[in-house]
Amino acid sequence: MQEIKPSGRVCPREFFSVSDQVSYLEPSQMCAFEEAFRKWKDGARRMDSVRARTRLWLLFQLVRHTGARLGEILSLDDTEAFHADGPFVSLGREDRVREVPLPEEFYAELAAFQESPMGYGLRGELFRVDPGYFRRICYERGKECGLAKDLVCPKSLRNTRAVEMLRSGVPITIVKEVLGQSSLDLTANFQQFSPGDVQTIVRTAHEAMRKRTSARNSFLGHVVEVTTDQVMAQVVLRTRSDLNICAVITMDSLRNLKIMVGSPVIATVKAPLVNVLHRAGHLTGSARNRLEASILRVTDTPVLSEVLGRLPDGTDVCALISAHSAQDLALQPGDEVEFWFKAMSVVLNTVQL
Repeated sequence: MQEIKPSGRVCPREFFSVSDQVSYLEPSQMCAFEEAFRKWKDGARRMDSVRARTRLWLLFQLVRHTGARLGEILSLDDTEAFHADGPFVSLGREDRVREVPLPEEFYAELAAFQESPMGYGLRGELFRVDPGYFRRICYERGKECGLAKDLVCPKSLRNTRAVEMLRSGVPITIVKEVLGQSSLDLTANFQQFSPGDVQTIVRTAHEAMRKRTSARNSFLGHVVEVTTDQVMAQVVLRTRSDLNICAVITMDSLRNLKIMVGSPVIATVKAPLVNVLHRAGHLTGSARNRLEASILRVTDTPVLSEVLGRLPDGTDVCALISAHSAQDLALQPGDEVEFWFKAMSVVLNTVQL
């Protein structure tokens, strides 16, 4: 009895798209926006202007790197929020405080300003800035680099941080915690998969699975039928070329891997469990899976023969049969045959996105 084996995970960060309803900055836009803000800050000449612009620059950097809501940042007490022993800031209410990491360079710049004569007088109120004024400064810097208002507002900075984390491979549940969101549904807007994305991920998983398993035969598809009783389940998957593969597994395996109609799966069958017969004549047998193919080659040894065939859709299928059986069949390249294997010989591997 062949049991289901879980596959390795496929990191989706190279494939996902972002909802059209979400405004965010691509990396090149973020770099241009930051550079415009930095130049504006460094362009101050009078001491009062240097102090004011540096204050807004630090506020901008904190929003940009935490993905926090502007209101959260404006209400921070900078004498207590930042950790003395590391680059972290505490955000959120008392009943739900979260620790968010900060870049070392920014953390050092912030600490230096807090300890400087300019920053010392702002202790405890460093980020108590009028929100409308901060937004206006962001709009002006965005205009300097050709970015629309909806791309450089605090909400867009928050969205940009979420997309950055997802693209770097941070799990969406962790992104939710960093952003302080109450619902995973909100975070899900940042990470969506089109039908093309799903196909790419599943095909990547298929190739990875083929490299990890010793099974010579693998078939990628989606579940189209599940039939169950109290102990066993029959699962039928359909490939892109409308080839049906049937597997029989335990109900425990079906439940544990949450297989249902529509699930992407990879079916694998080891070559010794595959039989091959000529299509000429009357073929009988109890095997549920019967695949018509043309012989590509036959490799003989004194004990076993490897028979490699190709299905009409271009998929290769392999069987290992005894040398005696191969002699009886007298298989030659180009022969039309059927590869047979039982449903209980099929191993199903789920694709985890």
